[in-house]
Amino acid sequence: MKPIVFAVLAGLCWGIGEVATKQVLQSRQVGVLTIVCLRILGEAPFALLLYFLIHKVLHTEGEPAAWWSADRAILLKLFFGTAMMAGFAGVAFYYMGLKYGQVSVVKPIAFTIAPAVGALLAWLVLKESMPVQKVVGIAIILAGVAVLSTTKSAHGVPPRPDAGNASVTQGGTP
Repeated sequence: MKPIVFAVLAGLCWGIGEVATKQVLQSRQVGVLTIVCLRILGEAPFALLLYFLIHKVLHTEGEPAAWWSADRAILLKLFFGTAMMAGFAGVAFYYMGLKYGQVSVVKPIAFTIAPAVGALLAWLVLKESMPVQKVVGIAIILAGVAVLSTTKSAHGVPPRPDAGNASVTQGGTP
């Protein structure tokens, strides 16, 4: 039950966060990389505080204190797989998608491709099971997202209120 509760909580947080992010992007006052950087900087103090509480105050098991002494292959996967791919690159590409598309289209695509690729790689690399039911479920979800994202209104992003104002480039031409 815990995994489902945490997944639901994560989904709620992401859903709320993405609508706020889309509003920030629509304002045209903040860019994608600024959002990614501020997200990272905003997360760091809370993560470090929690890390300190777990190790120094609560003495909780399950978080190795000397993680930096892990095998080189593990540290490389931690940095490139977790921090760079899932953290920075995935978030940056996702926010770029939000900049140009609707949350109702970009989110389902990103959050369907991710578990489909994750399940496939978990089967190939981690030797997790891949029963027919899982394959059929993933196929149905991918098909549903394809239908959702290819409807006529899916790409019809309404014009922004400031769309009537021609922007002038640095060279002086619109």
